[in-house]
Amino acid sequence: MRRPTDAEALQQVLSTALGSPEPVGFLPQLGAGQGAFSPLDPAVLERPTLVGGAALYNPAAPTPTVSTVDELVRRAKALDVPQILVPHVRRTDDPSALRAAGFVPVAAGAECVVRLTGEVDELLRARVGGARQRALRRCHEALSRDLTWERIPLSELGGAPRARDAFVELHRRRAERLGQGHDPYNTKALDALADGALGDRTQLLVRRRGDSVVQAVLTATSYNGRGLYHLTQAVDPDDPVGVADLHAAALYGIYLDARRSGLHWVHLGPGERHGKRDLGADLFVPLDHWLRADNLTAPKEAEAGPELSRFAADPVTTVPVPGPARSRHQPRFDTIDLSSNTNPFLGTASQYPHLDTAELADTYLSTIAKLPGHEGAGALTADHLLFSSGSVDGVMLLLAALASPGEAVCVTPPTFPLYAHFARLLRLPLLEVPLRGEDLSELDTERILAGDPRVTILCDPNNPVGTRLDPAQVRALVTGARGLVVIDEAYVEFSEKPSYAGLVAEHDNLIVLRTLSKAWGLASARCGIALAQPGIIDALRRVQVPFGFTDASQSAVRERLTNARRALASVRHIRAERDRMAQTLAEHPAVQRVFPSEANFLLVRLHKHERVMEELHNAGITVADVGFLIPGTCRISIGNRRANEAVLAALSAAV
Repeated sequence: MRRPTDAEALQQVLSTALGSPEPVGFLPQLGAGQGAFSPLDPAVLERPTLVGGAALYNPAAPTPTVSTVDELVRRAKALDVPQILVPHVRRTDDPSALRAAGFVPVAAGAECVVRLTGEVDELLRARVGGARQRALRRCHEALSRDLTWERIPLSELGGAPRARDAFVELHRRRAERLGQGHDPYNTKALDALADGALGDRTQLLVRRRGDSVVQAVLTATSYNGRGLYHLTQAVDPDDPVGVADLHAAALYGIYLDARRSGLHWVHLGPGERHGKRDLGADLFVPLDHWLRADNLTAPKEAEAGPELSRFAADPVTTVPVPGPARSRHQPRFDTIDLSSNTNPFLGTASQYPHLDTAELADTYLSTIAKLPGHEGAGALTADHLLFSSGSVDGVMLLLAALASPGEAVCVTPPTFPLYAHFARLLRLPLLEVPLRGEDLSELDTERILAGDPRVTILCDPNNPVGTRLDPAQVRALVTGARGLVVIDEAYVEFSEKPSYAGLVAEHDNLIVLRTLSKAWGLASARCGIALAQPGIIDALRRVQVPFGFTDASQSAVRERLTNARRALASVRHIRAERDRMAQTLAEHPAVQRVFPSEANFLLVRLHKHERVMEELHNAGITVADVGFLIPGTCRISIGNRRANEAVLAALSAAV
């Protein structure tokens, strides 16, 4: 309902509800989340207020233009109304016209949207977890057996007076139960909605138990025909099913109907994120009420974004984030998008991926914050995170964004070869400072600091060794380095030692790379993660090609994080099998040494390296020959029990 004509229609409905020729009333009457105004001067609640924008049924209001704001101020003056309210304005919109006219923002929560990107049960499982999805489905199915739905186009409401009366009565009882002094969902308002511009797109759903209506829901199709607004809902508080179950079951049914009708989203209205997320919402757009009243002080204008990191390479400081990604926080679900030159006739696959991944970032951060060894990760926000096409892509991004020709990149061999590979491709000088110690787990910190590299890349747990670096040396390097320190934690979930993710908020020169390819089992989804301070994330975003993180990958990641139990159980199983294999291999006559490992692989030094590699090849077994990094060694991934036993048998054949 972002069109001005829709907002005007809702203003007329509000006027009718208030019994006024103009949408003028007191804030407690306006159905605009008046609880948001409670921290303000109580006088605000007691003054007549002119409403501009869509109110009562709580869609986001179109952002007023300068001329619209001027007209509101003129009308308020002519009506001698001391206050003006523009409710539910998206924080992602440009409020400059409101701010210039003396309006002040009041936080109003977020509008919540369920994007129908797949079959309903599949998407709910991905967003709320399997247990909650099954509970919603069972509740819906049980109520469908016991209760009956009646769907009435609002344009035909005159022929269904009992349904209209039930809608009004249930809303009156709801207002009474919530202690609201005024219920704007009265008969005249409903009739005005039916007779107005929205009548043909709106329908009333009533759920009956016998002859009694126990639930009334109002929905409206969006003007672009792609989605559905859930406008309001009231239930009988005395029904034995219960308010929460009736509400949730109705929404589940609405999702099913919307999906069958080819719709792409359901708008749940404004609300608290946790509760709406539990109902399947996956898009949350922050809202503000904008109020013009006496004795209100406008807050300091928010900065446009985080200050770009001091480590950004010179070319990066002169370019913006690429076009599409600049508008990643601008929701487009309820607009007609003719900006992308895509084919409109071949379904959702012809559309570009969603760029606003803030909600998915929050899901990832809240998931890892619960894992052992991730203290401090809960303090990070979506602004600290960038999704990439695998963590290897993250390495290329950060070298391109944060290092300039002539600035050295330090690697610590033996380590992941692509670090040096990308540095050479970008013509960056390479400083190699080998790891030390019997287990190749000690940094030569003094030599690294003396080399003063622009970027130092550490792999921890190390690939291909499997050991963890000395944490005291890592911290000394982070605090002592003038350049950036990058810690690749691709295998950290297999380790019992802490992650460095929690330190990102404390150090502006620290970047932690993560992946969902290993422990989380999503190698095909190509999802890497860079954790850093927002100024670094902004620099990386200026280099990143938009649309690399596909909708299919986003969906797979969300499902795996939401239903994490299986993945975490597999990590425990891999650890146990790793330890069993380490012990067995250490006693094998073909093996000279097994290195300690806190990853999902083992580095093994062989007595007869070439013979063993030939025998493994002949047995149809592929392991990583890393003899070019560490003489006489191979890296063996931990497979299932059958695969691991096959490796042991092949080794025995090589003795």
